[in-house]
Amino acid sequence: MRRQHIGWVAGAAAAVLVAAGAITYAVASDGGSDTKTPTAESADAGFARDMAVHHQQAVEMSYIVRDRTKDEEVRRLAYDIAQTQANQRGMLLGWLDLWALPKVSAEAPMTWMGMGDMASGKDGALMPGMATNTELKKLQSLSGKQAEILYLQLMTAHHKGGIHMAEGCVAKCTVGVEKRLAQGMVDAQQSEIELMAGMLKERGAQPRS
Repeated sequence: MRRQHIGWVAGAAAAVLVAAGAITYAVASDGGSDTKTPTAESADAGFARDMAVHHQQAVEMSYIVRDRTKDEEVRRLAYDIAQTQANQRGMLLGWLDLWALPKVSAEAPMTWMGMGDMASGKDGALMPGMATNTELKKLQSLSGKQAEILYLQLMTAHHKGGIHMAEGCVAKCTVGVEKRLAQGMVDAQQSEIELMAGMLKERGAQPRS
């Protein structure tokens, strides 16, 4: 059953990536209309910038754990997350290029959501759900089951933070294809949270509260 679930998640991830090409093309097609081009302070631009940073850490954590365990179930999940989020990150940064907007902002992360004070950036955790530098170093120091458990716990928290931001884009973004991508992130990451809860239970652990 677990193998089937992972297969379904992988299939869903593949579908997201196939749709990504169409989404990028659609945004590019709209790029010639000034009325449809978001501003640097817009939710569309803020989400693209912040989620690109958020995704980058998920990719980093996933490649760390693939080197720290031989468990095929965890390695497969980590690969799927890394590939999906790396591709989505490329799309988000590509949209900023299409809109001729900067990839960084002087504003605090999540300001576009009205939540610029949600994360202090202490120890590298720039947004809710992000792992600290200390936690990343710990993940790099572990192996086997211990690495698997910490990765699943960190990624569960990471996904929850990502879902919160994606829901913000669904509510506030104005570019239709970006809103649909954000909703796809919500659905896919919620499914992976459920999968990881089961994987943690199999290892005698549970998500962090």
